[in-house]
Order: sequence, then structure tokens, then C-alpha cells
Amino acid sequence: MPDRGGGPTGPRMRVGRPSRRVRTLLMTLGVLAVLGMAFTMFAGFWTDWLWYRSVHYSSVFTTTLWTKIGLFFVFGLLMALAVGLNIWLAHRLRPPLSAMSMEQQNLDRYRMGIAPFKKWLLLGITALVGLIAGASAAGQWRTWLMWINGVPFGQKDPQFKLDVAFYAFDLPWYRFLLGFGFATVILSLIAAALTHYLYGGLRVTSPGARATAAATGHLSVLLGVFVTLKAVAYWLDRYGLAVKSSDFKATDNWTGLRYVDANAYLPAKTILFCIAVICALLFFATLWRRTWQLPVIGFGLMVLSAILIGGLYPALVQKFQVQPNEQAKEAPYVEKNLKATRDAYGIAGTQVTEYSGRSNTEDKTKLRDDADTTASIRIMDPNIVSPTFQQLQQMRNYYAFPTNLDVDRYNKDGKDQDTVIGLRELNLAGIPKKNWINNHFRYTHGFGVVAAKGTEVDSEGRPVFTESDLPSVGDLGKYEQRIYYGEKTTTYSIVGGPQKEVDYSDDAGEKTTSYKGDGGVDLSSPLNRAAYALAFSEPQILYSGAIGEGSKILYNRTPKERVEAVAPWLTIDGDAYPAVVNNRIQWIVDAYTTTNGYPYASRTTLGDTTADSLTANNNSRAVVAQQNQVNYIRNSVKATIDAYTGEVKLYEWDTKDPVLKTWMKAFPGSVQAKSEISDDLMAHLRYPQDLFKVQRELLTRYHVKDATTFLSGSEVWQVPDDPTNKSGNAVPPYYLSMKMPDQKEQAFSLTTTFTPNGRDNLSAFMAVDAEAGTDDYGKIRILKLPTSTTVPGPKQVQSQFNSEQDIAESIRLLRGGDSEVEYGNLLTVPLDGGLMYVEPVYVRGGGLKYPLLRKVLVSYGGNTAFENTLDEALNKIFGAEGSVSKPPGDDEDTTKPPSNPTVRKALGDAQKAFEAGQKALEKGDWAAYGEAQKDLEDALKQAEDAQAQAARGGEGQSDGKSGEKAGDGKNASDGSASGKPASDTSGDGASGGDKDKDKGGG
Repeated sequence: MPDRGGGPTGPRMRVGRPSRRVRTLLMTLGVLAVLGMAFTMFAGFWTDWLWYRSVHYSSVFTTTLWTKIGLFFVFGLLMALAVGLNIWLAHRLRPPLSAMSMEQQNLDRYRMGIAPFKKWLLLGITALVGLIAGASAAGQWRTWLMWINGVPFGQKDPQFKLDVAFYAFDLPWYRFLLGFGFATVILSLIAAALTHYLYGGLRVTSPGARATAAATGHLSVLLGVFVTLKAVAYWLDRYGLAVKSSDFKATDNWTGLRYVDANAYLPAKTILFCIAVICALLFFATLWRRTWQLPVIGFGLMVLSAILIGGLYPALVQKFQVQPNEQAKEAPYVEKNLKATRDAYGIAGTQVTEYSGRSNTEDKTKLRDDADTTASIRIMDPNIVSPTFQQLQQMRNYYAFPTNLDVDRYNKDGKDQDTVIGLRELNLAGIPKKNWINNHFRYTHGFGVVAAKGTEVDSEGRPVFTESDLPSVGDLGKYEQRIYYGEKTTTYSIVGGPQKEVDYSDDAGEKTTSYKGDGGVDLSSPLNRAAYALAFSEPQILYSGAIGEGSKILYNRTPKERVEAVAPWLTIDGDAYPAVVNNRIQWIVDAYTTTNGYPYASRTTLGDTTADSLTANNNSRAVVAQQNQVNYIRNSVKATIDAYTGEVKLYEWDTKDPVLKTWMKAFPGSVQAKSEISDDLMAHLRYPQDLFKVQRELLTRYHVKDATTFLSGSEVWQVPDDPTNKSGNAVPPYYLSMKMPDQKEQAFSLTTTFTPNGRDNLSAFMAVDAEAGTDDYGKIRILKLPTSTTVPGPKQVQSQFNSEQDIAESIRLLRGGDSEVEYGNLLTVPLDGGLMYVEPVYVRGGGLKYPLLRKVLVSYGGNTAFENTLDEALNKIFGAEGSVSKPPGDDEDTTKPPSNPTVRKALGDAQKAFEAGQKALEKGDWAAYGEAQKDLEDALKQAEDAQAQAARGGEGQSDGKSGEKAGDGKNASDGSASGKPASDTSGDGASGGDKDKDKGGG
């Protein structure tokens, strides 16, 4: 067309056009920008692939990747084709001539403007909607894999008699397809309507018909498809009632049908389905009738029916049929919910036993003996003593222990010992000089395990270490002590290359090492270095001379990160714990399979249910949930992570879990059989805390089995707040070796208490057998206290401790100066019909930066004791001394003064010699240290000789006591019954303390 603009013509039109050199530069920059973006995306993909290959889980990466790619392209293409086809069809069905009106004249400008770009515009629109739809579909990879690999549960829901797998695996996928269908139809309808309007098929203000026959038919078909999908939605909603959540009576997350659902909503959904099918047929009929009248009337009737039948009718049923006789109407449905919830959370086998809460035994000596045999009372609180471990066993500032230590058990002389354990992990905040080389090349790992007896302290209130010093020595024997993977190791390290690493330091100086493990990704390739330099935004990785042949990069180093990465379909427990297994430090992680599609089982929010006073101040202990709410959970996988190599192994733990079987089909070879678990590893597996917390929260309501009691709410319990602090959060469960009334011997258990809803007295005590590999593992026992009598709960016991005048005065004295009193875990132990509470009391201050155990509180039968040791407190409570013999080294024996005056004097000399040696050691005076060690050896020899003489009838007989009472035949250096010398305390924190004691016999 001629130029009607009247503007300048000729060469002057070229003014402002860039030169060829500028155009070339701009084109080059554009190409480089595109290549840069492409390599950035490639770097993310490539580093992920390298990492998964390094941990030998490349199949997880490829399966997940190809599933996402497949879903992206399939659903992206479907959406693009549907929208593009409808736009093309609307354009094809445009009227040959547009009406002569202002509306159409205005639209002519737009039609002419886009005419040259119609194909590109069509491609752009379809590509955009396709990309959005494909990205959304790719996020449903879990739903697709569960649907395509679903394994039957072998259980049917009580309403529709369908396998639970339909609700857990099939229904979520059908709902996604339905949602995708709605989105496709709505976008197609909008695109078609706009195209028809642009080209005159639809008119708003023009005279004549508002729509052409072609536009009417096209849009009617799309509306008919929409209404058809609505009919399918009504049909699926019928099954959705079985997994629908609502607020009802004693639970806020009730799931399943109630009376009004089964008798009003269910028939309403069926009727609405039929109406929607008829309405869809009326829309399709417009292809022949070319009128909107009938379909519009049908659609209006459908909307009216949805209001009346789907909303008003159920409300009337609820008001006039259910509320006047709610218990009778709802009871059958409550029973279904009770059964399903107990099955879904693994609490169906819970053993509830009536328990009096009061002792009937008059024999105080027997009660005192029972207190020793019923439980191994753990007076070392792993949540308190971390600073003590830090102060005594940190050794270097670049090491640190976690805030909360862990409780495990180790076998010593054929007997399991509850043990508090922590790893000396790397702490980059404490390295002498922070720079890139030190942070990532020299300081790369922690070193050694530190462990202490859970049931003992030394004479100063410090832990009795069973594994200590640097390198660590003790009961655990030889094992690989380097810790490259741990809970505090959150940054990357580059190891194995020309740059040596700091291993540890001792009296001879700093030791170096070079990583020899199989873990990590090789950095010898320039491509790998470039990819990681970009992925970590660290250009020095690309050109640093500290990286060379053999260099590897270690990252994703926390246990939970690694398990979550190799098994993204698992929910990870909040507490990974270390254990020495087969001469290696292994992190053990509990992992769960979950679903929120178990019919009739009430839902719970994992983040809320697993919160307690420990997680409130420690985010690393929070559970990593795959779903916000679940109504089925199983501890189906036990995972281990080697602290040196980072190797991850997943073991099938629940061999009957259909959710795990489904994921094992989706990711074959990723989970090893349960039979692959070694005996050494089995000895350290335990019942997980987060699962226990979920179960105890459900059992506050679902411990009852009859609908009437459940509906009345009279038996609702609550988990009490932690009385030892002011956080206001739930008391955490405690690991403890103990025996319940029906058990013949102690078992490693996880315990908690319940109080009545809104009250502080005790309503129940719960324990689960936590010792893996035993027949009773996972068995939940609840001791239910009578409602007719009042038994003090944790908060009341704590208040009783604080209010007694003598105890309050002692606490005040302990707090003198700048000291602080910290209460340890308040343990509850069933004992002869009653309940015994034990709480260690720590003091921090007086120049010390760490807590020491100073007192032990015990309460039983309304009596309280506040003594220096557990044995003294138990003796006072029961008015008798225990007659049960204890092995040498237990705190009962170590706190008794020897009766023989010669032995007492010799041990006093030994104590002075040991203290002199420690002072000399601190000053570096080796001559004085050697002299003190000789004095120590002489004093111990004198004590040994005196005890031997007493055993033969010498001095030990003169005071009326047997030789066995005076000494058990062992020398004092072994921790005899007559009293340990102070040299037998490993809590002094000196790295050479244990070695020096061995030299001196102490």
C-alpha cells in the first residue's frame, strides 16, 4: 500500500541504523548470552547427574528425569494442540463478511495488524500454554509413578468395597487428569471465544444475531465437554467422600463418611451426575438445533440442583435427622473411622492395661530392689550435656558436638549399656583463619566418637566416658574415625588432590591426611570444574592450583540431605543418629512412606504433631515432610550413611507396606532387602521418635475402641508440656531401658506420659519396645490410670519438687553466685503399681561453662528425695538400701567411702597425686608430672595391699564387716566396690588423661 505518512524518504530513512560492526557485536553478545544461559542450565543438570552417579543412585535420577520429561511433553503437547486446534477452528469458521458496524470497524484494525503474524501468534500462544501445562504436569511425577506402579493394599474400604490402593494411588491421578481437562477446556473456550469475536463470529453490540451458527456449534461443543467433565467430577466426588476431611467432635481432622455424607451427599452426587450428563447432551445437540435455549435451561437447572440437592438437602438432613439423635446416627461411621485410623497409623495392636497408680507392697527393701531391676535410670540427659562434651572433649575449636546428643546402646561384657553418644564434627566457625583454602581444602572433616554411660557420672558430676580423647579410644575398639559427612557439615569440601587436609592434632603436632574414600565427584575434568564453578558460583574452582589429579568435591553432606536426595519419595525422620557399625561410623536415618488417601483414617499434620520442646529450638530436628497432611504412615525404610565415604544404603524395613512396594517397583534396585541388614547394624536400630510422636498424638483420642466413648469426649487425653522448661511445647519422648509390668526383663524403650484434657494429673503412661530385632519390637503398651483417683502428672511432680521447703532451699543454694540450675529429663517408670519419677539436676556456673550433675530428684508414692546420687535418693524414698548386687563401676559402689582407714588414707593420697599430676600436665612440667605419677602408683599399690589384707581377715574384719564388703578383690584402679579413686574419671577433658591413668594404674 502507498505510504500516506508524509514523512521523509530516501537515504535519510537510514539515519540511526547501527553499523555492520555494531550489528556483529550485538549478534555476538546475543549468541554468547544464549550460550551462557544454555550452559547454566546444563551445569545444573550435569552436576546433578555426576552427584547421583557418585552415590550409585543414577537410576533414581534418570527415572525421575525421564518421568518429568515425558509428562512435560505429553501434557504440554496436549494442551498446546487443544488450544491451537480451537483457535485454528474458530478462525476457519469465521464469517466471510463482517457486519457493517462501529464494533466491527474497530476490530478491523486489530485484524489487519495481526494478519501478517497470524502463524507466529498462533505458535506463540500454543507454545506458552504448552510450557505452562507441561511444567505443571511434570510436578505430578510422584502421582504418575504411584498410579502406574500401584500395589494393592489387600484391604477394602467399608463404603464402596474398593481396595485402599484406589484411593491412595488411583484417585489422585484421576483428579489430576480431571483438573487438566478442566484447564484445557477453559483455555480452549476462552481462546475460541476471543477468536470468534475478533473475526465477527460473536457480536456484542452489532445488530442481528449475537453469534453465527458456526460459532454457536463450536462453543456449544466446548461447553458440552466442560459439563461432561463436571459429570465425571460428581462421580469421583462420591469416592472422595471416603477421604474427605471435616471437623467433627473430638478431632479436627476427621476423615471419611458420616451419616449425612452417606445418606444425603452420596445420593445427591449421583443425581447431580445424571443431571450433568443430560445437560452435556443438550449442549452437544446444538450442533443440529443451532440454538442456546435448551442447553442454557439445562445448565441453569444443573446449577439450581447443585444448590438445592448438593447443599440445602444435606443441611436439612443434618439439622432434623442427625442432631436430635447424633450418637445413634453417627456411631456406625465413627466405628469405621476408629478402625481405619488405628490401622493406618500402626496403633491397632496397642495394648491398653488398667493400672492402679499406687503401690501395695509394704516391703521397702523389695521396692528398693525392684527400683534397680525395673529400669536402668538414665541420669545423663543428652539434651543437657552437649556443652559438657564440648568443654571436656572438643579438643580443638574447629570441632563441635550437636546441640542434642543421641541415646544408643552398646554391649559391654555381655550387657547392654544405655549410652549417650555424639560425634566430634567439623566446625568451620572455629578454624584459626578463614579463607577459601582453609574453609574448603584444609579443614574438611571431624574426628572421632565421644560416648558416655547414660546411667553414671563421676564424683564431680561429669560424664563417665566410654570413648574419648583425640584420636578417640575406649570401648568401641578400632574404627574409621574421620567424619566427612555429618549433621553440622553443611558446606562443600574439595579433597584428595595436591592440597593436604588437617587430620587432627596431638602432643606431637598437627597431623595431615588426604581423602582416600570412594565418595565425592571427580574434578579432574575441565568440564566438571567449569560446571561446579558455575553451580556453586565459585570461579576459583575453575582455575585454582589446589585442585588437581585425584581431587573430589564433597557436598550434600548431611545425612538427611543425602537420603532425601536418593529417595525423594520418602519422608525423613528429624533425628539422624550415629553408631559404630562394623568398624565404621554410620549415620542411621529412619524414613517413612506416607499417603493422605487412606479412606476413613483421620489426618494429621506431621510438622505440628512431631513438634516438641526440642524441635522448638533446633530446626535440624524438624521432620522433613513430603506432604503437609497424611493419614497413613509406616517406618518402611532404615537408611545408613557412611560418615567417611558418604555411601547411602536403603534397607526395606516394613516388608508388608504396599506404599513401599509401589516405590520399589518405580525405582527397582534402590532399596535392599531386610535380610541384608547385618547383626551389628541391627543392634543399633531403634524405634523412631517422630513416628512415636505421631502415634502418641493419635492415641490421645484413638485409644478408645467404642464409638460412644469417642463421641462423648470423656476419655480424651493430651500430651503434657515439658515441665523442665518454660517453652510451652510438648514433652519429648525419652529412650530408656526398662520393663513394663508384663515384661520379664528390661527392654530398650521409648516412653511418654498423658494427662487428661485440660488437667495436669496423670491419665496414662505409654511405652513402645524400641529394640529392633526382637519379637516385641514396635509393640505399644499403655498403662491407663483410674479416673476415680488422682495420680500426679509431670507438671505436678515438678511443682512438688519446687515447692518443698528443703528442696527449694537447696536449689537456692545451688543457684548462689552466678550459677544456673538446669533440670534434666523427667523420666517416668512404672514400679509395683505406682509410678516413680526421676529427674537429674545440673548446675552450670561458678567459673564452669558447662553443666555438671549435682543432684537427683526422685518422687514415688507422694514422697520426694533430693540427694547427691541416684542411689542415695532411692534409699531415702524407700527407707532401705538395695540388696541387688551391681557390677563394679556403678555409681552406687563408687560413692561409698571405704571402711578400712588405711585404704581411705591411701586413696586420699592417690587423689592428691592425681590432682598434682593434672596441674603439672597443664603447665607442661613433665618432671613434676612424672613424680606425681610415681606417687599415684605407690598410693594405689598401698590401697591394693591394704584391701588384700582386709580380705584375708585383717583390718576389714575389725569393724564387723566381711572382707568382701571392704573390697571385692579387684584393685582400686579397676574401680573397686570400696570406691574409685578420682583418677578413674575420664571427664577431665585432657587429651592425655586416659593414657596417663593407664600409666599410673588409675
